[in-house]
This record gives sequence, structure tokens and C-alpha cells, in this order.
Amino acid sequence: MRIRIHSVALGVALAVIALPAAAAGSSQLKDLLNKVRQSTQGPTASSLGSNLPGSDIAAGLKEALAKGTTNAIDSLGRDGGFWNNAKVRIPLPGKLEQAAKLARELGQGAKVDAFELSMNRAAEKAVPQVAQIFGDAIRKMSLSDARGILTGGNHAATDYFRRVAGAALTARIHPIVAKATDSVGVTQNYKAFTSGGSGGALGGLLGKFGGGKSGNGGNALNLDDYVTAKTLDGLFTEIGDQEQSIRTNPAARTTDLLKKVFGGG
Repeated sequence: MRIRIHSVALGVALAVIALPAAAAGSSQLKDLLNKVRQSTQGPTASSLGSNLPGSDIAAGLKEALAKGTTNAIDSLGRDGGFWNNAKVRIPLPGKLEQAAKLARELGQGAKVDAFELSMNRAAEKAVPQVAQIFGDAIRKMSLSDARGILTGGNHAATDYFRRVAGAALTARIHPIVAKATDSVGVTQNYKAFTSGGSGGALGGLLGKFGGGKSGNGGNALNLDDYVTAKTLDGLFTEIGDQEQSIRTNPAARTTDLLKKVFGGG
């Protein structure tokens, strides 16, 4: 490809030299320069798949989505999948950040770390259970959906998943998270973190920021809702990265169909 581009550029350069000086700004010169630009650029979003039948586009998109979601689930649905990934690691809920800072100053840093780690472990346990929902969303994709995704932005497919499968994913993940938060000790670690200690100073601050107990005896912060939302955010972030890689990195197009739809690089 590089040799071809250089050859085209050299040919155009020679043609430009051969033009009369008076014609340097003419439409002929502009046409030649446009040809150079086109020869050095890949397919634009609007041109992707323009010469392919809808069935090929749909098949290529489905393959890309299956590849992206599988890689995302494999990456996040294991020990360390969230915890070791700075882009998706689940932090302490915003309202507890100041309390966590005080807890560390009071020598309670281990409790803060245990609480944060347990939330990420719960997310890692939940992620592998959602593959079927993504599969359903992919199978339901129409030809119109496929063309819109193909010519959309780098995260068009991810946005499609959010729109089509977001509610089903939340409904699926929430009970899994609820079970996982018990099995990995999220609630226990939360209680340990919010138990007060050091003369009750931490407990008082948590109450001020809504991290303590609610009037009905439950936690003011719904941990299951929080971890579920952050799990989905992390999953879509990872899928978005996978999608962008397929769109922009020829090496990520590992099958003939992906190369056919997105370009062979």
C-alpha cells in the first residue's frame, strides 16, 4: 500500500510540474491534489460498506459485536478484571470519598480498601452472566440498525447495546450483584467501614454525608444499585474500546468478513 501511495504521489507531482504556471491554481490542479489525498486515506465512515449488500454488512457487524462483547466479558469477568483496570475500577461512592479520607487518617485504611475491593469482586462475578443478553441483542439487529452502526461513530455499536439491552442487562445483573455482594463480603465490609471507630468521629461524618443508616434501619446507600450501575458502566466502557479497536486498527480485524466490511488495512 505504501509503494502504491508513493507511486501515485510521484505521478501527480510530475503532472503538476508539467502544467503551465498559469494553470497552477486551476481546477485541474485541484483535481490532482484531491486524488493524492484520496489515495492516502482509508475509507470514511460514510463510505464503509457502500458497495456491500445489506446481508454482508449485517453479518460483519454481528461478528464484530460478538467479538467485542466476548473479549470484554472475558477481560472483566475474572479476578482483577475490574480491580486491576483503572478505567473501570469501581470507586467508593462519591458521598463516601471524604469519609474514606478521614478513615485513612484515623488508621482505618484497611477497611476502606477491603470495602472497595469487595465491590469490584462482586462486579467481576456478575459480568460472565450477561453473554446471553448481548447475544439476543445481536440477533435482533435489523439491516437498518447494521447500516446505522457501521456508518456511526466509534461507539455506535456500544450505544446500540445501551439502547436495546440496557434495561435487560440491569435486570439480569442486579440480582447477581445482590448475591455476589453477600458472597464477597461487600455488605460486611461496608458495615465495618461505616461502624464508626476512633471515638465515633467516622460514624458521625458518614451520617452527615448520607453513608450511615437510614430511618428504616437499612443503609442509606443502596450498594446493590450502585455496584450494578458501575458494573454496566465498566462493561460498556470495555465494549466501546473493543469496538473502536476494530474500527481503527486493521490488526484487530482478524477474519475475512471483518476485513471485508471495515477494510482490510
